[in-house]
Amino acid sequence: MRTPIEIPLWNDISKAPYYRPEDGTTQEYFIPREDGGNLAIDRLTNVVNPTITIYKASTYKPGPAVLICPGGGYSILATSHEGEDIAAWFNANSITAIVLKYRCPDRRDAALADAIRAMRLIRSRAAEFCIDPEKIGVLGFSAGANLAGRVSNMPTPDEIYAPQDAIDSLDHYPNYSFIIYPAYFYEEGYNLNPEIKITERTPPAFIMQAEDDKPYVDSSIAYFVGMKNASRPAELHIFPRGGHGYGIFRNGNPTQEWPDLAMNWFKREIMQGKPFIG
Repeated sequence: MRTPIEIPLWNDISKAPYYRPEDGTTQEYFIPREDGGNLAIDRLTNVVNPTITIYKASTYKPGPAVLICPGGGYSILATSHEGEDIAAWFNANSITAIVLKYRCPDRRDAALADAIRAMRLIRSRAAEFCIDPEKIGVLGFSAGANLAGRVSNMPTPDEIYAPQDAIDSLDHYPNYSFIIYPAYFYEEGYNLNPEIKITERTPPAFIMQAEDDKPYVDSSIAYFVGMKNASRPAELHIFPRGGHGYGIFRNGNPTQEWPDLAMNWFKREIMQGKPFIG
């Protein structure tokens, strides 16, 4: 893997949307692993300076790229197994990966502004990083999958923040999405949360979850039903067991098959299929 490049999302963080005065002195930190948490998971919190980190694929011509949104309940970012490890997997498949460090904890509007800005910033520098601007996707886990769904279904991004510069004139919609064990989509009757407005611009989706992922599994079903009702292409995989929050770990559960299924879907539907044009 090449040396990653970290880029700030906002020219002046003090003028970024949803900036708070205390952001100037808040320090981000990793929650100590000695607190009983999973020793394989890095958990970053108090994020006030959002960035993207680009892991460029070894390629000689413009190729696909994916913005990765780690999960963590909008409280922390699981930056290792739902961020860096996923970037390595994409790079191994000749895909440039971009890990989003979005603001948290409990800053859902700021996180959405960060995701919208990240998609636009990637497009603005696509040539620099040998990226095909019509093959930029998004992948998210849990709360990060919720964020990926929100940025994929945001018809009026100016409601989230006013344009700040020329970058904000660029399209924020991903060209495809990987929605991995999503959270917070579901309402009674497999209805989507009203903040998710699926339209003809919503990108194709690969959706995956485990049946024993309580209470979140209904989020995947609701997103798929919403895509179906809007005649948008989607592939859904529900496994009998696997739980939640495993990223790309091979833990012996059926869900460990998802990376192969996702990559097969990507090659078949996105790289070989008709390009998605919003």
